[in-house]
Amino acid sequence: MLVSPTPYSCSKAFSGYPCCHRQWRHQGHCRFVHGYSRSFNLWFAATGLDACGFVVDFSSLRPFEERLRQQFDHTFLVNADDPLLAEWQRLHDLQAIDLRVMENVGMEATAALIWTWANELLRERDGGRTCCFGVEARENSRNAATYSAVPAWFSAQG
Repeated sequence: MLVSPTPYSCSKAFSGYPCCHRQWRHQGHCRFVHGYSRSFNLWFAATGLDACGFVVDFSSLRPFEERLRQQFDHTFLVNADDPLLAEWQRLHDLQAIDLRVMENVGMEATAALIWTWANELLRERDGGRTCCFGVEARENSRNAATYSAVPAWFSAQG
């Protein structure tokens, strides 16, 4: 569990995003295409509760969840510098894979990306009352990476 920058916090789990990727620079078996059902745990903080008494109304995260689904549900993730990118694009064009090009497909970079997406939504919607201060990106029950930071624009004092 992460430590909240404010007295009020909550967390939300998102799961069921089967996708595949490869780490082409890896010297071991991770250089091969392999898949996981990714899941994400996000931690939110607020300077105060909303009118309903929530840090974050989870039903308001549907656009965020749709973004996760579009990026990770039955997709093939590849690094932007993968030397086989043209081949992956060809397979995408043939509708053999649903390609998503990322700066880095690793779980650490994915956790940071999810953190950025969540904070873009929260800052725009809540005007600084809420933030995401941590993301756990999990590829399976044994392996996860965490990114945690308080956005510079968030003030715990409100």
